[in-house]
Amino acid sequence: MNKDYYAVIMAGGIGSRFWPVSTQAFPKQFHDMLGTGQTLLQKTFSRLNKIIPSENIYILTNEMYLEITLKQLPEISEKQVVMEPAMRNTAPCILLSALKIKKDNPNALMLVAPSDHWIEDEKAFAKDIQVCFDAAQREDILLTLGIEPTFPNTGYGYIESDKNDASEIIKVKQFREKPDYETAKQFLKAGNFLWNAGIFIWSAKSIVASFEKHLTEMNLLFSKGMAVINTSEEKKFIDENYSKAENISIDYGILEKADNVYLKKAAFDWNDLGTWGALYEKTKKDTANNAAVNAEILLKNSKNNIIFTTSEKLVILDGIEDYIVVDKEDVLLLFPKKKEQEIKELLKEVSNKFGKKYI
Repeated sequence: MNKDYYAVIMAGGIGSRFWPVSTQAFPKQFHDMLGTGQTLLQKTFSRLNKIIPSENIYILTNEMYLEITLKQLPEISEKQVVMEPAMRNTAPCILLSALKIKKDNPNALMLVAPSDHWIEDEKAFAKDIQVCFDAAQREDILLTLGIEPTFPNTGYGYIESDKNDASEIIKVKQFREKPDYETAKQFLKAGNFLWNAGIFIWSAKSIVASFEKHLTEMNLLFSKGMAVINTSEEKKFIDENYSKAENISIDYGILEKADNVYLKKAAFDWNDLGTWGALYEKTKKDTANNAAVNAEILLKNSKNNIIFTTSEKLVILDGIEDYIVVDKEDVLLLFPKKKEQEIKELLKEVSNKFGKKYI
């Protein structure tokens, strides 16, 4: 394995749309959401570890998840867990990890990936990453992987590229926010729009230089700590300064401003496991299109349901259609699939009535 290759896995989210399984104390990335025997974090680590040495894989997460992270990934040391003392979106944590990696290895090439994606063809994924690493090594560019859209999805951001460029690595024209349904249909018809998967590849030098140019204050804030980064004094510096950083995403802060952003069209299937509906799409189904994870099922006159239990349990349904059925130790959820986007709002109601007990 190439010692210049590094990875940063973003694992700090709460995953509230996967409630009641995903909670603030134990978010979805630490659960086996697919029933594979591995949690989403473990699955992501395993995928990247085929390309990148285990000692070069960093986990970006909230400090409250340190113990869970180390327990699930015994291959890494505590110094590889980059802890956020405050929620500040993706730009600050990516800058901090880039500074750490650049100090460790000035020639480092970085892959940044979320911890909760479903990617089945890992060989195709590895080939795409290698092409991007090679390009990032040759040139001062910021790369992202774009996913060929299969339907007018309104839940993803899109990347627009030059329609006439047939190159493997294409310059990005602009990033487009999550569209309404009609706009999404126009994107698909145009043929030069890809889903934004949130997977990035660049050299440590290039991304740090981009922060120097486009998020100057944030870069100055963190650069003051360069002397203590990767030492025992780092945590004290981060605890005192991290919350001062602007709350902004890498997309808004860097990628939408930089003029050296390129993309490669992904050769692999991909799913952002952000909702119960997304999990349903990627789970094996019976003849009535019911999907079950960790559950034995006996279903009558029931179809198009997603059934999930946290401990293997027999679930019997009769006359239930298009529902999310989740059985957890202290919560039972039966919720229409078509209203899955409302689960995030439902949490507020649960919190208002019961406090933090169930969330």
